[in-house]
Amino acid sequence: MPYPLLDTLHLPADLRRLESEQLKPLAQELRAFLLESVSQSGGHFASNLGAVELTIALHYVFNTPDDRLVWDVGHQSYPHKVLTGRRERMPTMRKYGGLAGFPKREESEYDTFGVGHSSTSIGAAAGMAEASKLKGERRKCVAVIGDGAMTAGQAFEALFNAGDKDTDLLVVLNDNEMSISPNVGAFNAYLAKLISGRFYQGFRSTGAKVLENVPPLHELVRRGEEHMKGLFSPSTLFEEFGFHYVGPIDGHDLDTLVSTLQNLKSLSGPQFLHVVTKKGQGYKLAEGDPVKYHAVTPFTPADGMAAKAASKPSYTQIFGEWLCDMAEADARLVGITPAMREGSGLVEFAQRFPERYYDVGIAEQHAVTFAAGLACEGLKPVVAIYSTFLQRAYDQLIHDVALQNLPVVFAIDRAGLVGADGPTHAGSFDISFLRCIPNMAVLCPADENECRQMLYTAFQMDQPTAVRYPRGTGPGAQVEKAFTALPVGKGELRRRGQRVAILSFGSLLMPALKAAEALDATVANMRWAKPLDVALVLELAASHDYLVTLEENAIMGGAGSAVLEALNAAGVAKRVLQLGLPDRYVDHGDPALLLAECGLDAAGVEASIRKAFAL
Repeated sequence: MPYPLLDTLHLPADLRRLESEQLKPLAQELRAFLLESVSQSGGHFASNLGAVELTIALHYVFNTPDDRLVWDVGHQSYPHKVLTGRRERMPTMRKYGGLAGFPKREESEYDTFGVGHSSTSIGAAAGMAEASKLKGERRKCVAVIGDGAMTAGQAFEALFNAGDKDTDLLVVLNDNEMSISPNVGAFNAYLAKLISGRFYQGFRSTGAKVLENVPPLHELVRRGEEHMKGLFSPSTLFEEFGFHYVGPIDGHDLDTLVSTLQNLKSLSGPQFLHVVTKKGQGYKLAEGDPVKYHAVTPFTPADGMAAKAASKPSYTQIFGEWLCDMAEADARLVGITPAMREGSGLVEFAQRFPERYYDVGIAEQHAVTFAAGLACEGLKPVVAIYSTFLQRAYDQLIHDVALQNLPVVFAIDRAGLVGADGPTHAGSFDISFLRCIPNMAVLCPADENECRQMLYTAFQMDQPTAVRYPRGTGPGAQVEKAFTALPVGKGELRRRGQRVAILSFGSLLMPALKAAEALDATVANMRWAKPLDVALVLELAASHDYLVTLEENAIMGGAGSAVLEALNAAGVAKRVLQLGLPDRYVDHGDPALLLAECGLDAAGVEASIRKAFAL
């Protein structure tokens, strides 16, 4: 379809040359372009539709990139990318060599801070504002954060610090979970303009100086002001942090957005703007089911996302089914997620066992300590969490769970490479950071059935345990309904060969077996990164010329390092080739392509072994 206004815009400077009455038709064009583009490429969708007007208003009012604009998480950054010179590259979104799905500093000067994990925007923007002050540079710094990200403690830590230091910072709360309430109308928009205007601020500042020597009267006026604002605003909470609060305002009303932002731009000190938007705005199917349309594969705009044909279950589904079955069998089980019910496979559990289901919000640290508290009282918590998000609760994992040897099960989804979401979401390090923790056991299933049985095994153990499994589907192993506890710290031989023994940890067993066929090599499914099957390692070392370790985890400190440590402790000198993720961040793209790039497909494993040992 034609985009007469959008076609004239290449950078935000072009946007700022438009007349204000042109912004509404621009928003319509931008929303239509997003529907056309994302329906073809896939990617995050509903949140981007909801942020169209806000993005336009921010770039229209602020002098980006000199003024710093920091997006939290980045799910809503597609309109920003379109307006900052990347429209022609939008078809490459989240594809190998294409645009990243999140703001990325290397990609554009308009991406002032790399994101992907939540709740970092306020702290980053506050740091930028303080740096500008120290360098004597005059610029505005704006953080855009969603209501979900505001549930994390890091966001509040940043608010406390910025408010206490009187940082020249604007925080925009993009509240897209709340429907637009009656008080977000013409009068409330007028109130927002009034509160953010120079007259009100001047009166407030002058009044404070006049009354500062009359404490009782000063306090009375302060309380009166808060009371009047409280009549029309949801809370004065952010005022207590030292921020001047404005809102809530309709985030799809460009006139109010622009005028309010222009007023706030002229103010100094910490400012907080509460904006209410609707996920999926402008596309009825996404408005009706924003969770389904949060992240999409390519679809036809006319009829939306078609139902997928049934296929083999994903590891996430295997976990969800196990959790429900285990909850039926053991009333002590409780399930915990940090705001990832759908992504971690807890939907059915939440419906069937609501009294034992806890979504703590985007608060990974609290999730782990909360689980520790439950375990102290004899319950058996299962924390469903992505590998990349568990990194955020490392201290709690060590101090609150492992140090006290509490039986908490960590069901670690998205272990290894994740594909389109890229390095911010890849689970590249969990074997390395888990196996060094005393009392911790780390299980690495090679297929779907092992995943189910390892989850059961971990649940039976009276210590902290972690079961790591990849995104997507496995090799298609038949899943046994009956629970079978696996021997702790014991691997198994899958193929007997000569000279070379491949020790596979987890998801790469199938490539190992295929490479072994070509090499006539032995393959061991090691199953446990900790406790390591030292006896099997030493047996294979004694009967083979070379050992190869294989894992979808960073080589440094990973399961291969555990094998080397075991050999060294036993005084065994043996040539060992460690294969795993390289010492760099692996970019986004198709998972199979990325594994091949890292030499972790069957052909790559075979080639690496032949080269290392001149076979």
